[in-house]
Amino acid sequence: MVYEIGNLTHKILLGPLAAAEDALARLDERVARSEVGAGFAERADFFDSIASMWVAGELVHLEDLVLHDARMDIRAPSHELVIAHRIVRARRQVSRNDPGWAVSRSGIMALAGVAEESSIEAVSADREGEGVELDLVYHDALSPELAEIDQVLARTKWLVDCNEPAEPRKHEPELSVGELLIRDPDWDEGERIGEWLELAKKVERFPATLAAAVLWDAWEHLESLQRQHWLGLLLVSDFLRSRRKVRSHLLAYAVGLREIPRERRRARDRTTRLIASLDAMSAAAAAGMKDIDRLTLAKRQLERKALGKRSTSSLPVAIHLLLSRPIVSAHMIAKSAKISPRGALNLIGELGVREMTGRGRYRAWGII
Repeated sequence: MVYEIGNLTHKILLGPLAAAEDALARLDERVARSEVGAGFAERADFFDSIASMWVAGELVHLEDLVLHDARMDIRAPSHELVIAHRIVRARRQVSRNDPGWAVSRSGIMALAGVAEESSIEAVSADREGEGVELDLVYHDALSPELAEIDQVLARTKWLVDCNEPAEPRKHEPELSVGELLIRDPDWDEGERIGEWLELAKKVERFPATLAAAVLWDAWEHLESLQRQHWLGLLLVSDFLRSRRKVRSHLLAYAVGLREIPRERRRARDRTTRLIASLDAMSAAAAAGMKDIDRLTLAKRQLERKALGKRSTSSLPVAIHLLLSRPIVSAHMIAKSAKISPRGALNLIGELGVREMTGRGRYRAWGII
């Protein structure tokens, strides 16, 4: 599959393009100068993950995602929840690396969990070279243990060889029936990723937001990855960061895309889809500005309640956790502040934070 840029109708795209450029610039400056910018960026990881799953047609509860990230699940995690948490971890990994790292073959392969052949060969060659030295060093120290393992293998060898042919089998990759259900062997992910990366070089002369919209449209058209389609939203956000349009944080692009009707996002006309993508950037920036205002006001109110407290008080720890997570539980505060759950409930009572779940047990609090 090939994605052709073709002729873009600039007259129609000019208005949404200017609005998206202005909105993202304002948000970036606001986050960079805000006292709650770090907390906003951490909260955005959760919101963007939930929105990414929603765009893909899956529903994940925010409370379950936050508790799963803190390793405090109240129930067995579902398949969708595991994917949502993987998006959160991928966003954190991209944020830790340099801008533009994700928009590269090595970055995409690392985020998708696919090892490149060249790196595998290099690692295997290094291990072969080191194997001789390691054998010499550890052979004498582990001789008794290795002898016992050899005896066990000799006694149980018949279990393996009873139904095996006499000739040694070659280790060739085989596709099981289950694998064929989830993977297409003719799906060349490497070639499709290469086409998308070539397109990323071609759109460098475009304005940042228009180039990002084209890249997202191309990602959906090429379907570079069979299973990690959500990765495209993350790549678009890092592309904007590499173009220095959003430098202070990683844009929660899926949050804005969620506000756009599906009829516009999936329209047959490419211009309509590009306008929808630009409007999604404006919507994500507007949602980010509102969240910044909300967090700034909440921080000032919470800090007033911490005035006059002892220097060893755990209230600042609870305030920081509330500003960096969409919701918190008593056990999360207790773990961060290294206090008892009863003490965490006392801190929440002093702060007067709103309860989010409406339950008597397993309650959670947050800033709305």
